[in-house]
Amino acid sequence: MKKLIPVYVRVPVLFTLVFLALEYFIDSGDKPAFLKYPMVSIFLFVFLFIQIAIEIVISAMDKITYAILTDEQKKKLAEEEAKGIEDSEWYKKLKIFFGKPKQEEDEGALLLDHDYDGIKELDNVLPPWWVYLFYGTVLFAVIYLVRFHIYGDYTQKEEFETEMAEARLAVEEYKKTAKDLVDANTVTLLTDAGDLAQGKTIFETNCAACHRADGGGGIGPNLTDEFWVLGGGIKNVFHTISEGGRDGKGMVAWKGTLKPSEIQLVASYVLSLQGTNPADAKAPDGEIWKEEGVENTEEDTEETNATEEVKTEQGADVALN
Repeated sequence: MKKLIPVYVRVPVLFTLVFLALEYFIDSGDKPAFLKYPMVSIFLFVFLFIQIAIEIVISAMDKITYAILTDEQKKKLAEEEAKGIEDSEWYKKLKIFFGKPKQEEDEGALLLDHDYDGIKELDNVLPPWWVYLFYGTVLFAVIYLVRFHIYGDYTQKEEFETEMAEARLAVEEYKKTAKDLVDANTVTLLTDAGDLAQGKTIFETNCAACHRADGGGGIGPNLTDEFWVLGGGIKNVFHTISEGGRDGKGMVAWKGTLKPSEIQLVASYVLSLQGTNPADAKAPDGEIWKEEGVENTEEDTEETNATEEVKTEQGADVALN
């Protein structure tokens, strides 16, 4: 008897189910399970090849055998195959489940009393699949009623609030890995050597023209001392690079040119230049910036006063000239 489902359909479906099971039950990280465990994949593909090869050989042998049969033998074989399928128990059950039930030959016995505009209705027996589906919906309704209306399980509002809370947590987790979602409020200082090297490349390409390659300052201020015009620290430096400097005389906003992740890299590199003291650095500009909660020491105060005196003297020299 011929198979109802050929091997080239059966085996790929089986493989698909196996691969889905591997993905569901095995934590393979970023890689798909069939790549992380290649021996399983190799075994399955070899099995597929063998199955198809066997099916091809059997099919070829059947064709050779069928070709030498007489017309009467071919007709008899076809009748036996058809009868074999119809006589099988699973086929009978399947036909009853999905097929139309046997009806009374006398439609008058099935005719209902009511009619509408001459349209009458027969009291036909419903197919089993429809009846079982209806019973399933009734069972579902009873379980739902008991669970949510009698025992008072969670309401739709509670379910919504729970899912929204889970969504917010998922968004926060996503933001931790989505570098270009960083802003001045969430930015953190990068200290990895690779990150600083990338920041240096961005700095030399876009910032060195005004601040010099060593950060000592040119048109723009010196970036290697403790004095900041718009505040130091990663958040302030990120904001300054992103939004630009002082109106009319500060640098342009770079948020339209650099991605947030690139601004974070270059801001971290700028802060790594602190205390490098390059030759011929530009005079301090702005004020000494300290992290909130950190008090200035006497040494910092003396340094600030000395710097202010230098600025005053430079201003006086300019006025005399």
